[in-house]
Amino acid sequence: MLALVALGAYLLGSIPFGLLITRAMGLGDLRGIGSGNIGATNVLRTGNKGAAAATLLLDGLKGAVAVLLAGRIAGPEAALVAGGAAFLGHCFPVWLGFRGGKGVATFLGVVLALAPLVGLICCATWLLVAKLTRISSLSALVAAVLAPVWLALLGPPGSVWLGIVLAALILARHHANIRRLMNGTEPRIGAKG
Repeated sequence: MLALVALGAYLLGSIPFGLLITRAMGLGDLRGIGSGNIGATNVLRTGNKGAAAATLLLDGLKGAVAVLLAGRIAGPEAALVAGGAAFLGHCFPVWLGFRGGKGVATFLGVVLALAPLVGLICCATWLLVAKLTRISSLSALVAAVLAPVWLALLGPPGSVWLGIVLAALILARHHANIRRLMNGTEPRIGAKG
């Protein structure tokens, strides 16, 4: 059952909403814009805020839906498996040669579904850091690094380990951003690619 949950959640997570939305709106191939990433921050670089908001929402929803469905059908352990699999699907989608996004919106969706209060704290952290710095990657990194702490205090059993693994993957997927942050060359939110 857990293997089927993981497969279903992975396939759901691997739907590249940013790419689909930008193509449908005639904004070009997202992989050739800005960072080439398929997530909402790069969609924003097209100048279309509506497309970016839709991408953010749908990428978050696929993580949340995977967790909620698996939890309802097969219990809390399956919800954790589904959250991890949906996140991996977004980062390594089979449809795009395993080259996907960095997983931040999907991560937030997973955490919101597993532990709503922790998810809201993570979203508030992202928004606060973004407001102060106007740097999306820094906001994501701070929210991701703090998430396991909040999950340890307020999350369901076992969720802290999922939080640690996903936060580590977010850090790894942001290695170029971390380098630019250290060099002071990381782009600001809303900068066109």
